[in-house]
Amino acid sequence: FSMSLQGAIEEKIRAAFAPIHLEVVNESHKHNVPRDSETHFKVLVVSELFEGKKIMEQHRMVNNVLEEEFTNGLHALALSTKTPAKWNASSGVLHESPPCLGGSKA
Repeated sequence: FSMSLQGAIEEKIRAAFAPIHLEVVNESHKHNVPRDSETHFKVLVVSELFEGKKIMEQHRMVNNVLEEEFTNGLHALALSTKTPAKWNASSGVLHESPPCLGGSKA
């Protein structure tokens, strides 16, 4: 039994960041990829480990944790990282990704 890519992403982020909130959404169906693909994900991570770090640094931390997944088929990651304070001050909603402009579904 091998874990889905989505499951691996969730497990690794939970282990590395102990998030107070985590959302991992497979958006592959919105792209020109075969049915049931796991290539495009939207991820929201809320963690105290992001305190005092710039957004780019937060994203680099997550990307480093998912290095193996990028090697094994993860093509695109729409990443949103927040500190608990920023999350509590926000609407608490993961925003819709823009439509895919690459590739044709024809």
